[in-house]
Amino acid sequence: MKKRLAIITVILCLAFPLAAFAGAALDAVKGNVDKVLDVLRDPSLKSESSKQIKKNKIRAIGDNMFDFTELSKRTLAVNWSKFTPEQQKEFISLYKDLLADTYADKIVAYTDEKIVFTKEVSLTEKTIEVQSTVIRKTQEVPIYYRVIKENGSWLVYDVVIEGVSLVNNYRTQFREILSNKPPTSLIETLKKKVGRA
Repeated sequence: MKKRLAIITVILCLAFPLAAFAGAALDAVKGNVDKVLDVLRDPSLKSESSKQIKKNKIRAIGDNMFDFTELSKRTLAVNWSKFTPEQQKEFISLYKDLLADTYADKIVAYTDEKIVFTKEVSLTEKTIEVQSTVIRKTQEVPIYYRVIKENGSWLVYDVVIEGVSLVNNYRTQFREILSNKPPTSLIETLKKKVGRA
């Protein structure tokens, strides 16, 4: 009986290789989102003068939540190989700043909406989509986090808000620049946008 049970267990593990990680990706994303919510709800950071402190704390959480190298590679797609290793490193740093600048104000404007995490959907052997919904008074906004397992941790490499992928959105913009200009041109454009020019 024990032998038969062991065989069934092995078959189930082979049939559902991601079952062992069920919930781990969702827990990782939810844990980081909860940390952001704790910062936003911190009564000591409610004043206008605390806005930058709040942004810095949220950025620190984002640094541990996102895989910016994977995000950058997927955004540039085939154009990634056109960048030298030094340019790739600089692009990752600038892209990270751009995303922080673009989304920080939106996040800080959060007004106690409820966030419900619903399920995980396997995309590939190493990637999972963690689905959540932001519940507002007048509408529900689906936000899906696409995560990849790196060194035992689940890290976000794309966010899909109301069906719009962050990676795809920026890929289209950057592809237009790179279609007739070198990587240095995109780097200079990003430097101007994030105030590093």
